[in-house]
Amino acid sequence: MQFKYPEVLYALLLLLIPILVHLFQLRRFEKTAFTNVKFLQNVILQTRKSSQLKKWLILCTRLLALAGLVFAFAQPYFANRDIVKTEKETVIYLDNSFSMQTKGEKGDLLKRAVQELLNTVPEDEQVSVFTNTATYKNTTIKSIRNELLQLEYSHQQEAIPSVILKGRKLFSKQQNADKNLILISDFQQNEQLNVQKDSAFTTSYIQLKPANANNIALDSLYISEQDANSVTIAVVLKNSGIPVQDVPVSLYDGGSLIAKSSVNLDTQNKAEVTFSIPSNKVIQGNIQIDDNSLQFDNNLFFNINSPEKINVLAINETDDEFLKKLYTDDEFNLISSPVTQLNYNAIATQQLIILNELKTIPNPLLTALRSFKQNGGSLVIIPAKESNLTTYNQLLQANNLGRFAQVPNVTEKKITNISFSHPLFTNVFEKKVTNFQYPKVNHYFALDKANPAILQLENNAQFLVSTNETYLFTAAINNENSNFKNTPLIVPIFYNIGKNSLRLTNLYYTLGKENTFDVQTSLGQDAVLTIAKDTEEFIPLQQTANNKVRMTTDEFPNEAGIYTIKNQNTDLQQISYNFDRKESTLQYHDMALSYPNNTHTTVAQFFEDLKNEQSVASLWKWFVIFALLFLCIEILILKFVK
Repeated sequence: MQFKYPEVLYALLLLLIPILVHLFQLRRFEKTAFTNVKFLQNVILQTRKSSQLKKWLILCTRLLALAGLVFAFAQPYFANRDIVKTEKETVIYLDNSFSMQTKGEKGDLLKRAVQELLNTVPEDEQVSVFTNTATYKNTTIKSIRNELLQLEYSHQQEAIPSVILKGRKLFSKQQNADKNLILISDFQQNEQLNVQKDSAFTTSYIQLKPANANNIALDSLYISEQDANSVTIAVVLKNSGIPVQDVPVSLYDGGSLIAKSSVNLDTQNKAEVTFSIPSNKVIQGNIQIDDNSLQFDNNLFFNINSPEKINVLAINETDDEFLKKLYTDDEFNLISSPVTQLNYNAIATQQLIILNELKTIPNPLLTALRSFKQNGGSLVIIPAKESNLTTYNQLLQANNLGRFAQVPNVTEKKITNISFSHPLFTNVFEKKVTNFQYPKVNHYFALDKANPAILQLENNAQFLVSTNETYLFTAAINNENSNFKNTPLIVPIFYNIGKNSLRLTNLYYTLGKENTFDVQTSLGQDAVLTIAKDTEEFIPLQQTANNKVRMTTDEFPNEAGIYTIKNQNTDLQQISYNFDRKESTLQYHDMALSYPNNTHTTVAQFFEDLKNEQSVASLWKWFVIFALLFLCIEILILKFVK
């Protein structure tokens, strides 16, 4: 038994007062003369004994009645733990990610969880509820009833450590409060689970499990083959659960069905299906399958826009055959010009300029290159063996690359250090190569500044560095000075430099990630590009150059589909977005194994257990009854006991 106001129990000391009064009565007996007491002696002895017994009974009843009142004011109770002295704070995380679309024994996991919350949490109890998309702090279930009933699924899925950190911030700073953080989710395995225990609050996990873990998903799409007449698109499907035969896959262009195929899927297997479409055809594509489990991964949007070529200008004083082989007509518009015949008016329309071993850089070219870089162009600098370092250093300093040392190094060195994580080598190497046949240089220039290195020599000197889309070789790469042109490295380096100089839109992008792409257009003063779909329209982050606009999307859009990039009322091109497929694999953590004492399987049962745990059996009414009962007993004693 516990007391809400234990300090009231000190009043029990006051019970000593009637005891002392009873033991030390100050009343004196008076003697009364009587003629003959011989016959009354027995009666007197019996009366005195009865009087003493009556007084003791009255004393006990009064003491018990007073003690009952004292205990009643102290408010005794029975509880599993001391929760009456502290405030109760409850924070609930409700996972509304796409994986909660799966069906349990009583319907969709999310819808069932919402219904049980509404039925089991007291309507007027103050709680905080947050999802992946919204937060309701210090509210009641009654106040947010409509919001919970209309809660939509989201592609945003928080990792469990992030959820706990967010829930912690919703608690007050009160030290002695009884704090409960309740996580309602299916706890997919693609989430992190390294949870650090926090003594400031109790974390409970309600793991909702689907009735089955079967799901078919459109995983990804890519162009597998391309020629002058056709483009072959490969669609990758992923299966979770039992094998499925003859899954129909449909290809739509806008709202028109243009192709259909089927595929067999084994358990935990990926399969591909291909479609062939005419080359140079603009496609607003939508791949569709029919699957009754998760719905968000049954569509895969993509688009193929009108082909755009990247403008490349090579300014040469040496052989440029390797550039003509790399920058072919199907993807690039290559202009190759000697420096003495350079058309300076063409510089402003280029995306990439390559200075191919110029002995000196003329001042007009330096001025034009500064303007070119300010407008977002990409630049490759390959020095000549007999370079005029004064003009080169002016260009390097303008691009924050440092300076070449006046005395070149003439010792042969191998190019041995490769930055495999650099964007130029994305998807180039399957693993880090250790038995590579390294190229070499006979003559190179040292830089007085450390720059982000792509390639380094065996003595850690810089060979190829980059900053702000300016790429600098520290040595000539002609066949007399180096065999670099004969190595496999030259193809991905120059090709990806060219492709990155104008980031053409991909087949599709993933929602919830930062995506950057370029649109070839010229904007007027204060004009901006917008992205629109149906009635939705927003202005993304964008940076304008002379002949392109670099756009970045992040939080928006938030719905999968094909969007249109617009310049006021003019449609420039389409761009597609799809939801991340990480939730398509229906595999889950075993929370009961990881946290056996804090894991529950249903929302209703958990809150029923929590209610029982926090229930308080108040006893003060019983002590009031006892006090009244003893007062009644005292009255009866006074009235009937002679």
